[in-house]
Amino acid sequence: MTEQQWLNLALASMHRGQWFGFNSKEQNYSTLIIHDSSIAKPTEAEIDAKIQELKDAEQTAIDKKASGKQKLKDLGLDDDEIQALIGV
Repeated sequence: MTEQQWLNLALASMHRGQWFGFNSKEQNYSTLIIHDSSIAKPTEAEIDAKIQELKDAEQTAIDKKASGKQKLKDLGLDDDEIQALIGV
C-alpha cells in the first residue's frame, strides 16, 4: 500500500463519514482539511500512530496466517491439504 493509501485508511478509521479531504492532488498532512467542524484536526503524530497501528495489525495477521500454515505442516498436512482447508 502507498503512504497516501495508508493515510486515507488511517483517517477513515478515526471517524465515520466523509469528515476529511485534501485541498490538492497531493495527499499529505499539510493538505488535509476537515469538513466537519465538530471534529478537531488530528495531529500529525496521532495520524502517524494510527498508520503504525494499522500496519502492525496487518503484519500480525500475515504472521498468524504463516504460523497457522506451519503448524498444519508440522501435523503432517501437505500444501494441497492445507489449501483445501483454508484456501491459501
